[in-house]
Amino acid sequence: MKQLKGIHHVTAITSSAERIYEFFTYVLGVRLVKKTVNQDDIQAYHLFFADDVGSPGTDMTFFDFPGIQKGVHGTNEIARTSFRVANDAALDYWVKRFSRLNVKHSGVKEQFGKKTVSFVDFDDQQYQLISDEKNEGVASGKPWKNGPIPLEFAITGLGPVFIRVANVDYFKEVLEQVFLFKEVAREGDYYLFEMGEGGNGAQVIVEHNAVLPQGWQGSGTVHHVAFRVENREEIEEWKNRLRSFRLPNSGYVERYYFGSLYTRVTREILFEIATDGPGFMGDEPYETLGEKLSLPPYFEPKRDEIEKLVRPIDTVRSTKHFEKEYE
Repeated sequence: MKQLKGIHHVTAITSSAERIYEFFTYVLGVRLVKKTVNQDDIQAYHLFFADDVGSPGTDMTFFDFPGIQKGVHGTNEIARTSFRVANDAALDYWVKRFSRLNVKHSGVKEQFGKKTVSFVDFDDQQYQLISDEKNEGVASGKPWKNGPIPLEFAITGLGPVFIRVANVDYFKEVLEQVFLFKEVAREGDYYLFEMGEGGNGAQVIVEHNAVLPQGWQGSGTVHHVAFRVENREEIEEWKNRLRSFRLPNSGYVERYYFGSLYTRVTREILFEIATDGPGFMGDEPYETLGEKLSLPPYFEPKRDEIEKLVRPIDTVRSTKHFEKEYE
């Protein structure tokens, strides 16, 4: 059984597609590589932010469900998403930038030997920057070369995903026995697990917390986390493995940009296993990624209907010039 290769993507819920586009584009300098719709709810936008070329392991995506309630952070939730930067010096840049732009942040801290900076967006979505300075393992992506952030400081991909649980013994058993993760370190109530080659791009940090109330999904919370496999054949192997552990699963789901398999490991926590390809470059040229409403071929007959359901959002950047912002 091949191990999972690392984090594929994290999907969260936003209260505003427009505001999350502004935040990722102009504050974080992360490229919108696909503007599409939720394939299970076509009235909802699904925005994909990733590295310069939309590499697997670099994208955070957002559902924009009209009228959804505010989420509540607590236990039994995917609690925080990390983004990788090249080194410790990059974190100093981000502390100054966040302070200038009034983004609430923690300042530089350290966990499991890595320097980090925690921050939040307008929905109180929880994020963290993590330094790759001492990192070994899964390679990161390429910074958005035409974005506003100097390349030496820019976000390059996804880092460890934080999951907060009340029953850590059960969750540890699921990660190790079912998903073949390995516990590599522990600090207090935090457990560090790795998959594949390990390193920042292939880690999950589990926090044991039985004190906080139950978290509830809504805007400002994470919907699910996805892990990388090479192809559909490996997804079929994982489907059979999940069945052998009596974990319910979706079976193979065609998402066009990748193939997927979903399983709810607890009532509140949804995992996805996703293929590295085909990726985001097949239906748009590099220069204008994310600028038009992209639909998988099986949704094209519904384009007129879908375009009436989702409001227009201007995501054109190919005609704009971003000056690099050194503070």
